[in-house]
Amino acid sequence: MQKQRIVVGLSGGVDSAVTAHLLKQQGHEVVGIFMKNWEDDDDSEFCSSNIDFVDAAAVADVIGIAIEHVNFAADYKDRVFAEFLREYQAGRTPNPDILCNAEIKFKAFLDHAMRLGAEKIATGHYARVRKNEITGLHELLKGLDPAKDQSYFLHRLNQTQLASTLFPVGELKKTEVRRIADEIGLPNAKKKDSTGICFIGERPFRDFLNRYIAKAPGPIKNDKGRVLGEHVGLSFYTLGQRQGLGIGGVKAKGAELKALQAQGQRGAGEHTPWFVARKDMATNTLWVVQGHDHPWLQSTELTALDCSWVSGSAPVPGAMAAKARYRQADAPCDLVASDGQHCELHFAQAQWAVTPGQSAVLYDGEVCLGGGVIVSSNVQNVPA
Repeated sequence: MQKQRIVVGLSGGVDSAVTAHLLKQQGHEVVGIFMKNWEDDDDSEFCSSNIDFVDAAAVADVIGIAIEHVNFAADYKDRVFAEFLREYQAGRTPNPDILCNAEIKFKAFLDHAMRLGAEKIATGHYARVRKNEITGLHELLKGLDPAKDQSYFLHRLNQTQLASTLFPVGELKKTEVRRIADEIGLPNAKKKDSTGICFIGERPFRDFLNRYIAKAPGPIKNDKGRVLGEHVGLSFYTLGQRQGLGIGGVKAKGAELKALQAQGQRGAGEHTPWFVARKDMATNTLWVVQGHDHPWLQSTELTALDCSWVSGSAPVPGAMAAKARYRQADAPCDLVASDGQHCELHFAQAQWAVTPGQSAVLYDGEVCLGGGVIVSSNVQNVPA
């Protein structure tokens, strides 16, 4: 590979640290950039970019590269967080990490790196980029470690972004990344992987959201219309949610109990958990059902809008696979309609808790084709 000037996004974590090391080893001119994306209560116990920057700077020192601290907090608030709040207020469950990748890490950061004279940027994502020699297009591939693959979060990247990006650790297993970090004496070799969104960190999600969205209590009803309790506001719940409903002691009885037992739900009425199945914004009602396999939690079709395709054009309808949420196995499906903005998927097997606001991402084998934001699915017999 020709030696290049490459700007690496150093987060303070082990994946980006090993990314910088590998590129330096290959003889590239490597510069690190630490992105500060959040300022509100940044000194709290839940999310401190100051600690991460100290870790990133220590890594840069060991590897022997320069590091720059860049503040993208204003861009993040305008392009990512504002949309995050709008989606929650509309009753949907957005995935801000996907928007952050598209708007900050591979747009604002990429632009900044190019102004520094970079020929490429690199991040610690578990994904790969390959140029198709026949079509000339850049393809986004899954990372080789199936347990860490992050192509789902990167599906909105376009040809220009992929042509300028390297994902060195996408070729490795996480265990190998840890081994390399330990071998070269990186100070963050054993640092715990970050979880969640930086501005939320490990704090209780509902407490965080309550600072920005007002509570609007309403009834919690089951599939028979029985009122089981009161919710604090529909924005604070997501489809498939089991914890934090406050109705754990409510049991099914009579016809409800018989119906559950007929579905094979053993212990129904006593130990069968409750799940959020629908949020009705018009009546401010939270609908819940008992049992993981309840029909209201199953969908065989979904529609997604605001689609983004890696190749620049929608794939031809046909058989492929898709994920309706991260950490889900690829599910065989038929793409029955698609264009620049919309797609419709039919699944061979019902998908669990298909959630508006989440992304449906399409795959052809190891190649990520792109996807869109789920707006609806075909759950049957749910109250209008």
